[in-house]
Amino acid sequence: MKTYTLAVIRGDGIGPEIVDEAVSVLDRAGALFGFRTAVLPCLLGGCAIDETGAPLPPETVDICKRADAVLLGAVGGGKWDALPGHLRPEAGLLALRAQLGLYANLRPAKIFAPLANASPLRREVIGGLDIMVVRELTGGIYFGERGRREGQHGPEAYDTECYSVMEVERIARVAFESARLRGRHVTSIDKANVLESSRLWREVVHEVAKDYPDVTVVDMLVDNAAMQLIRNPAQFDVVVTSNMFGDILSDEASQITGSIGLLPSASLSGNKLGMYEPIHGSAPDIAGTGKANPIATILSAAMMLRYSFGLEAEANAIESAVDRVLLASHRTADILGESKQKPLTTAEMTEKILQEM
Repeated sequence: MKTYTLAVIRGDGIGPEIVDEAVSVLDRAGALFGFRTAVLPCLLGGCAIDETGAPLPPETVDICKRADAVLLGAVGGGKWDALPGHLRPEAGLLALRAQLGLYANLRPAKIFAPLANASPLRREVIGGLDIMVVRELTGGIYFGERGRREGQHGPEAYDTECYSVMEVERIARVAFESARLRGRHVTSIDKANVLESSRLWREVVHEVAKDYPDVTVVDMLVDNAAMQLIRNPAQFDVVVTSNMFGDILSDEASQITGSIGLLPSASLSGNKLGMYEPIHGSAPDIAGTGKANPIATILSAAMMLRYSFGLEAEANAIESAVDRVLLASHRTADILGESKQKPLTTAEMTEKILQEM
């Protein structure tokens, strides 16, 4: 029986609850398909600060580098907001992405048919929404030179946007390869009318596109893209963009689907190592109440089976089980809508998915 080593970062807030449920789904998939996961617990974020004084302990990096994949719950919360930027939980997450070379963030945003009415947009606008946002994850303004200085009008702060040809080329290839498995259409989003970094971005994407003549590529300015996601989201197939633009636009796309609690993500390196996490936050206000929706984390685990382990049938089994549970009108509180039924707890929703598997 094949064994995969899994670095498990339970994190803060609702993180421990949803990660534990996702691990139970992986265990069930392993029992059904003949593989097992060996869990390697490690600390990141607020819980790491509380225990070690640092948001990213060195042993966590070591464990993650030894593992076949990383499963992350969520980090952060108001408890640590007053800390300096380099000591906050989010700084640990950014540092881990850089240490593991996780440069490609894949964030699918799709409409689950039973929940189409939960979208803030009309049915005729959203259509069969199914977007893959490919976000560059280890470059750009989040990793550029930053600081504070004395300016002409007093103290000022600065953050620098910088991209190399190599960084743009490798994320563009991820987008084009993804498009070949989908609708063969890439929208490259930038701000080339203003930013020099975006002009380089556009040049490199066009150069990479020459290697993919079977894929259509179009350019779109980021402000127009923000409008188009609301006006006609079904026009998008694969979207590729920079770190900051991707951070903002993928959250916008997620809200079109009706619930951020349903959407997974994968952060990939140049090899099979990846980190998988829900796109939502740690929601400390509902931690420990059993209200958290585990589906996004469970679907992140399915992405892990597909992208890091190459287990397509196993990933499909989890995803189809989630589809059937939603079709049967089982709901946690965040996707209950106007229904008068009693919402399922975190554990109850997971049990429904396990039963379907």
